[in-house]
Amino acid sequence: QVQLVESGGGLVQPGGSLRLSCVASGRGVSVYAMEWYRQTPGMQRELVARIALGASTTYSDFAKDRFTISRNKVFNTAYLQMNSLKPEDTADYICSLRTRTGTSFWGQGTQVTVSS
Repeated sequence: QVQLVESGGGLVQPGGSLRLSCVASGRGVSVYAMEWYRQTPGMQRELVARIALGASTTYSDFAKDRFTISRNKVFNTAYLQMNSLKPEDTADYICSLRTRTGTSFWGQGTQVTVSS
């Protein structure tokens, strides 16, 4: 089993920045990718960014040029640096780890609120 713990969320003013962290624990897991999703009440969960083996990255259009995903060397921690935050970025940000066999594990999420 894999456990994911997110941190770094909070209240920030428009134009501000936050850095989210996701730490994965567990044994015998071959990581293929770590991802950040976000979700607001009544809306579908949407992909924010993905970082895969070899450090290749993928971003949703709204995240390009403002958000940066990164990971540590052992690939058990992923970060999401979010700059120029907007009120519409307010959401629960959820980390996911995908294994090479296609299994996905999910964290509980960390709330990000962008408001003046």
